[in-house]
Amino acid sequence: MKTKCDKLYEWLNKLKRYSFPFDKSQIPNNGIYFLFEKGEIYKQYDRVVRVGSHTGFNKLPSRLIEHFIKENKDRSIFRKNIGRAILNKENDKFLELWDIDLTSKNARDKLNHRINIEQKNNVEKQVTNIIQKNFSFVVFEIENKDERLYYEKKLISTFSLCPDSFPSKNWLGNYSPKRKIKESGLWQVNEIWKTVLNDYEMDELKNIFK
Repeated sequence: MKTKCDKLYEWLNKLKRYSFPFDKSQIPNNGIYFLFEKGEIYKQYDRVVRVGSHTGFNKLPSRLIEHFIKENKDRSIFRKNIGRAILNKENDKFLELWDIDLTSKNARDKLNHRINIEQKNNVEKQVTNIIQKNFSFVVFEIENKDERLYYEKKLISTFSLCPDSFPSKNWLGNYSPKRKIKESGLWQVNEIWKTVLNDYEMDELKNIFK
């Protein structure tokens, strides 16, 4: 496992790094992204704190915009998790309402009266500020949807099981109400601690990284 983690970090370190503001025209239309966060280190490398992809065709740039720019936590579970940690750190009771998904009209009609829109917008702005100031990313291109979603899952699991990979004591994720986020050091809960990349898959990824 240690060798696999070190190889992945070595490959990622050679890719072009993006930070806000970024030119979406420079980002592949289809692929996997890896987020890094200031202050988070794995050995001599910046530590990966999230692996993600997209389901729609040609949607990788817009997916990253949903994370970095669009202030709508119901379109980005990453944004929602950052907000959860902010609110939990402050013992803010608004956390319960922040968790509510208002995507559907039915949900908005039923629940909007419970939501303090000004407070929601304030948290969204805090989330945006944290992401734009502290996060950067690399991407690699995979056109085929099934292939990229398969490797996304395996990569998440592999990074979650990397030996010697720990969040810093100041990491915001330490305040997350989600156990898997706190213990894995990753801003996600799905595919944590599952099946790691095998040797054949590592060879396949090596060719993709080139």
